[in-house]
Amino acid sequence: MTTDLLETVEIETAPAPRASIIWLHGLGADGHDFEPIVPELGLPKTLAVRFVFPHAPARPVTINGGMVMRAWYDVVAAGGDRREVEPGVRESARRIEALIDRERARGVADRAIVLAGFSQGGAMALHTGLRHPEPLAGIMALSCFLPLADTVATEASAANRDVPIFMAHGTHDPLIPIDRGRHARDLLTGLGYRIEWHEYPMPHSVCAEEVADIAAWLTKIL
Repeated sequence: MTTDLLETVEIETAPAPRASIIWLHGLGADGHDFEPIVPELGLPKTLAVRFVFPHAPARPVTINGGMVMRAWYDVVAAGGDRREVEPGVRESARRIEALIDRERARGVADRAIVLAGFSQGGAMALHTGLRHPEPLAGIMALSCFLPLADTVATEASAANRDVPIFMAHGTHDPLIPIDRGRHARDLLTGLGYRIEWHEYPMPHSVCAEEVADIAAWLTKIL
C-alpha cells in the first residue's frame, strides 16, 4: 500500500480554516490547474476555507500511447469507450484518504471537508467520497463519470448515504460524453443519493455559469 502523502498546492481564504476543499485535477494536468478558480468563486469572507490541490502521481497512460503524465489511474480503450484500470483507482483512493486524514489532524472535521474534482479527478472524488467511512460536507464531480460503478452498491459507506452531491457536465463534451455523466447520475439516484445535476452548453471544460452554481452550492453546504 502506498503511504507517502501526495504533494499539494494550498490556498487559504482566511486564517485558521474550519473547512477544506480537496480538489482533484484531470488527466495530464496538475494541482495548479484549478488555483485560479478560488478568487472566481467569491466565497463569503466569513467562510475560512483551505483549498487543497493535490498533484496526481506520474504514470504511463495506455490510451495516450503509454506516455507518462499525471494521472489518478491508467485508462484503456474497451469496446469503444475509455475505461479506468481498477488498481490505480484503488491506490489513488487510499492516497486521497490520507489527505483527508491530514485535514482532520489539522483541525477540520470530516463534516467540513468537500471532495471535488474535474474529469478523472471528479471520478476519484465520487469513488472515494461514496466509500469514506465518516460523513463529508459534500462531493463535487465535474465533467466525469462513475468509476468501478458495479461495486458502489456493495462498497458505499452508510455514513455518506445522504451526502450532498453536485454533478455538472458539458453537453458538447467530446472526451467524456454527457451520456456517461447522466448514466452516473441515474445510477446514484437509483441508489438513493441526492444529486444536484447541472448541464451547460460547453465542451470538456468549466464555464462562468458553472462557477457561479458551484459557489452557491459550496456556500450552502459549508
